Amino acid sequence: MTRTHGGAAGEIAVSADGLPRWLEPVARASRTVEPHQLSRFLPPESGGRQSAVLVLFGDGDRGPELLLLERAGTLRSHAGQPSFPGGALDPEDGDPEGGGPVRAALREAEEETGLDPSGVQVFGVLPRLYIPVSGFVVTPVLGWWREPSPVAPVSEQETARVFTVPVADLTDPEKRATAVHPSGHRGPAFQVGPALVWGFTAGVIDRILHYAGWERPWDREREVPLSWRS
Repeated sequence: MTRTHGGAAGEIAVSADGLPRWLEPVARASRTVEPHQLSRFLPPESGGRQSAVLVLFGDGDRGPELLLLERAGTLRSHAGQPSFPGGALDPEDGDPEGGGPVRAALREAEEETGLDPSGVQVFGVLPRLYIPVSGFVVTPVLGWWREPSPVAPVSEQETARVFTVPVADLTDPEKRATAVHPSGHRGPAFQVGPALVWGFTAGVIDRILHYAGWERPWDREREVPLSWRS
């Protein structure tokens, strides 16, 4: 199935054709999942800053993996926090209701990690979600890293490091916990190497694992304060 997201900046194909078999459950889920199944924080009827993130799957030495980055510790917001590559839509990205989020996700990923967007096959676009603390309306764009390219922080003022996480680690019950924010908010978290993945990024990963049928039972009573690191 191939669709195009068009606009002033041209069309970008969104296609699940030729995906590796292991990625097909994610593609299927992306076509049917509803916003409320992904998050309880949904965009307001108006307002919010339109943005997009690239949820990029690849094949690594340990099998399927996801590309993440760690924000620089000097940033005013989300300092030191692991996240997907992404950011706000620019005017040249085009219509937020059309191809704008796809173009923004690829552009931001290139600007932050140096990846070559031509090696990425976009195979799905999830419903827009909301981050109340920042006012961002975020569209997760799903990609298959068909032709991997070297990645590294492009600007150390923005990105501390770029890394991949095996899906096997994300589904490992021993690496899962419930993050507890000082405000009392609770949400899924993943302890992967030196990184604690939490917040919006962990929430999206958690729901993808669930609806793709990859989730394994884990102890939801295991709590991790957000100041904790292994």
